[in-house]
Amino acid sequence: MTERILFSKIDLLHTTEMGVERIRKNLKIDTNDVVEYCKQKILNKKCIVYRRGKNWYCEIDDIIITVNSHSYTIITAHKLKK
Repeated sequence: MTERILFSKIDLLHTTEMGVERIRKNLKIDTNDVVEYCKQKILNKKCIVYRRGKNWYCEIDDIIITVNSHSYTIITAHKLKK
């Protein structure tokens, strides 16, 4: 249950201005608070969270959110290809 580490640091989650625009574009969402949107997805009980190398990957609702495991920066989010 290593994802508990991410959950315990969820308030540290943030992204850059470029990250906000990239996530909005990739997910085709129109929200003012991209970070809060991602937090809610990550905290959803159906979200599958795993770590590979320096990043956390959070999969839910056909999307994947990538978070740096050291800085808690949301790097990107995109729709999963089927």
